[in-house]
Amino acid sequence: MTKQLPNHLRRISHIFVDESMQDSLIARRVQRRLAGTDKANLPWTVVSPDMDRIEFSKGSEQALYLKEYKGKFLRFCPGTKAYHCCGYRIIHIGENCPMACSYCILQAYFQDQVLKIWANQGDLFSELAEGFANQAQRFRVGTGEFTDSLALEHLTGYSHDLVEFLNNYSNVALELKSKVVDLSWMDAAKRTDRILPAWSMNAPFINEHEEFDVSTLRERLSAARTCAEAGFRVCLHFDPVIHYPGWEEGYAETIDLIFDYVKPHQIAYMSIGSFRCMPQLTPIIADNFPKTTYIYDEFIPGLDGKARLLRPLRVKQFSFIVNRLRAHGMDKQLYFCMESTDVWNEVFGYAPKDFGGLAKRLMGQSFDDQSQ
Repeated sequence: MTKQLPNHLRRISHIFVDESMQDSLIARRVQRRLAGTDKANLPWTVVSPDMDRIEFSKGSEQALYLKEYKGKFLRFCPGTKAYHCCGYRIIHIGENCPMACSYCILQAYFQDQVLKIWANQGDLFSELAEGFANQAQRFRVGTGEFTDSLALEHLTGYSHDLVEFLNNYSNVALELKSKVVDLSWMDAAKRTDRILPAWSMNAPFINEHEEFDVSTLRERLSAARTCAEAGFRVCLHFDPVIHYPGWEEGYAETIDLIFDYVKPHQIAYMSIGSFRCMPQLTPIIADNFPKTTYIYDEFIPGLDGKARLLRPLRVKQFSFIVNRLRAHGMDKQLYFCMESTDVWNEVFGYAPKDFGGLAKRLMGQSFDDQSQ
């Protein structure tokens, strides 16, 4: 019987591969994993070195591009000094996402249907080996900045390879952040205390009406429970928190649901961030998701130039969510993504400077430091 790809990969209708990457591990693996599926006969196009970019435009169909990447693989999080940044380091493995979430900032960066994955893993691992060589220096890293960490895992096995590589680096904690469920990377991990499986959380209404081709909240939490029972500590992210009619009931339902699946001590950290967007993203959302209405709420320009919900509305949402989470036993695992000292003080009663900085706190949470 012919197998189907997971729902979030079914729009892929074409494969592009750089000439230099035709015989790469990733290319051979994608070919092998497509065989026996309803996508076994997808057209493959070899991209010559003199091509600046590939052209692909077939409506909602998507292309997968196995590319030789020439840039930096290990990067700093693109935070801003105006707000508290978590100090996350990015392992850059690809660009774009097969899912469709109305609020996603990637729409402003990648306005095409081409899913890029860096097939030159040898170059990636060489750079990481050099960057992580000093065992006395700790790193909190993740791959979920310019793509979803696990969205293409079914075809590429990229996270499995990365987890396997990082087994040799006890000074690195890797977060795999996703909106889908794929736990095929788990058997590559020799240590459960250095891999942080992570899932995005939101209110059920947002999951159902603003996130498409994704796993349900219960599916994500079931996967989180599987990981926790195997000894991994998980991360959850309420980002973006969206202001919509009935948000109190929605976020309360999700928060209560979380603790039906995992216990507070099984959660390494949990971020909370209000919806914010660059000015150019709003018309893109309006065009791509005409039924979306939260973009017409009360926004003002923030110190980073991004539109932010009015502070009193943000603080009201944050206070509600934090108080509900605290009632379930959450404490120092909670933090705000890109918020000001004033908002931290108003909601938490303290700010990052009071505990040595957010980056330091999250590094400790990642490595499960008991002395914090």
